[in-house]
Amino acid sequence: MAPADLRGTLNIGFQFMITIGIFAANLVNYGTASIKGGWGWRVSLGLAAVPALFITIGSLVLPDTPNSLIERGHDEEAKAMLRKIRGTEDVRDEYDDLVAASDEAKSVDHPWSNILQRKYRPQLTIAILIPFFQQLTGINVIMFYAPVLFKTIGFGSEASLASAVISGIVNVFATFVSIATVDKLGRRALFLQGGTQMLLSQVGIISGSITSQIRGFGVATDVTKNYASIIVLFICFYVAAFAWSWGPLGWLVPSEIFPLEIRSAGQSITVSVNMFFTFLIAQVFLTALCHLKFGLFYFFAGWVAIMTAFIAFFLPETKSVPIEEITLVWKKHWFWSKFISDEE
Repeated sequence: MAPADLRGTLNIGFQFMITIGIFAANLVNYGTASIKGGWGWRVSLGLAAVPALFITIGSLVLPDTPNSLIERGHDEEAKAMLRKIRGTEDVRDEYDDLVAASDEAKSVDHPWSNILQRKYRPQLTIAILIPFFQQLTGINVIMFYAPVLFKTIGFGSEASLASAVISGIVNVFATFVSIATVDKLGRRALFLQGGTQMLLSQVGIISGSITSQIRGFGVATDVTKNYASIIVLFICFYVAAFAWSWGPLGWLVPSEIFPLEIRSAGQSITVSVNMFFTFLIAQVFLTALCHLKFGLFYFFAGWVAIMTAFIAFFLPETKSVPIEEITLVWKKHWFWSKFISDEE
C-alpha cells in the first residue's frame, strides 16, 4: 500500500514494532524476576496473550489493499481505496499499472514452480540469503540470551537483566535512524555501514573487552565496573548498527524485490528461512558457547564480513522503485542481468 518513495520508511514500521516488543519483554522479565518463589516466568509467558489479543482484534478491522481488491475483481473498491491512501483523485496511472501487473500475475498458475525459473534466479537467491545472513549476524545471541551472556561475563543476575533492558532501549531508538534515512540514503548504504560497524564491534571491541577479562578464554572472573561498562557500551554499539541496517532491511529488501506473479511464493520462502535459522541458532547457542566460549563472537564476525561483501557486489539499489518495475533493476545489474533476457 505504500507509495514507492515512502515504502522503506513505512515498511520499517514493522521492525520498529518488533523492537518495542523486545524492549517491553525485557522490562516485563526484569520486573517479574523479583517475584518471590521463582514463578515470575509464568507471568512473563502469560502476558504474551496481550499482543495476541491486539492482533486478533486488529485483523477484524484491517482494510484490503488495492492489489488484493484488483486480484479479486473488485475494481471500483480498489480505485476508492487507492484514492483514500494516496489522498488524491488522480490515481489513473498507478491504477493502470496495478491492473497490468495483476493481469500478468494471474497468467502464472504455479508461482512455486515459476520461482525456480532462470529469470527469477536473482530474487530467489536474495530471498534465501538475506534472511539467512540476518540470523548469522549474531543478533539473536545478544537479544535472546543477553542476560545469560552478561551473567557469564561476570554480571550479577539483576545487573544482567538491566543490561538487556539497556540494549533493548538502544534497539528501539536506533531503528528511528533507519526510518529517517532509508528512503534518502538507500538500502545499500545502510547495509554496508551497519555491517562494517557490527564487524568492528564483534572483532575489535566485544571480543577484545570480554576476553581480556576472562581467564582461560571462557572462565568468568570478577569483571571490574569499568570493563563492565565498556562491554555494555559496545554491545549497544553493535545492537544500534543492526537496528538501522540488517534488522529492518532484512525484511524490507525481500519484500520489494519480487514481481507480483511470484511475490507470495518469494515472501513465504523469506519468512520460512528466517524462522528456521532463528530456531536453529536459539537451539545451538548455549552448546556453541560452551565449546567456543567467546570465540563465538569471532564466528559471527566472519559471517558479517561475508554478508557485507555480498551486499557490496550483488545487491542492487531498490530505493523508490515501484514493485511493478522491479525487474528492470535486475536487468541493469552487472551480474544478475545475465539471467534475464531482453524479451523477459
